[in-house]
Amino acid sequence: MGLFDKLFSKELPLVDMNRIKVDMHSHLVPGIDDGVKDSEESENTIKGLKDLGFQQLITTPHIISDFYKNTFESITEQNKKLNAYLVEKNQPGDMRAAAEYYLDSEFMQLVEQKKLLTLGDSDYVLFELSMIEKPYNLNDVIFKMMLNGYKPILAHPERYAFLAGTLDKYLDLKNRGVLFQVNLMSLVGHYGKGVQKTAELLIDNNLIDFVGTDCHRLRHLPIIEKSLKSKYCHKLVNNFELKNLDLLKH
Repeated sequence: MGLFDKLFSKELPLVDMNRIKVDMHSHLVPGIDDGVKDSEESENTIKGLKDLGFQQLITTPHIISDFYKNTFESITEQNKKLNAYLVEKNQPGDMRAAAEYYLDSEFMQLVEQKKLLTLGDSDYVLFELSMIEKPYNLNDVIFKMMLNGYKPILAHPERYAFLAGTLDKYLDLKNRGVLFQVNLMSLVGHYGKGVQKTAELLIDNNLIDFVGTDCHRLRHLPIIEKSLKSKYCHKLVNNFELKNLDLLKH
């Protein structure tokens, strides 16, 4: 057991949330993807995340052309309704919305048309890939995103089987300008031990730029709380200059 493991062998307190503040990946707009099902669950989940210390939330519904047919307009409208509901329930109606884009043909069109929902007031765009195989046009899409002024953030890179924890593949993506967002729940094995080990590999090699909850359900809150006490979350937050604060709305 190394020195780091000895120091953090006992359960830790929550990380210093002032070094994160913003959760920039979640599915909290009710009924439009595989996230929360209704406004009540959304309200309770949002309250739970804020109780854990997140000061601002940017929720990111899926946009998948043949499955979740959300758009810039529909997400914005549904998020307005959610904020109005929160105000009715005496919660601050300050939820912001972006999207988690799946790399498909329609995404490429939106990139070229410059019609992407970005995170907050930034140029950052959250996107995801097939969990199984590398898209044939991945490098072209990355290039086009950057050419059109976007800063690509790859959601949960630790979860893609085709990358399989191989450092060279991750370094190639980083060298192309891709930023990485790790899921907090990956740090405690929620998606399996292999995913956890890959997340640890990325952290050990200083490759993570953002952290996000990827919260889909009220029942995810205890897992997120556990992850915020994990040694790798402490290592990540205390040792890295994470970019979550770039998204903070003042």
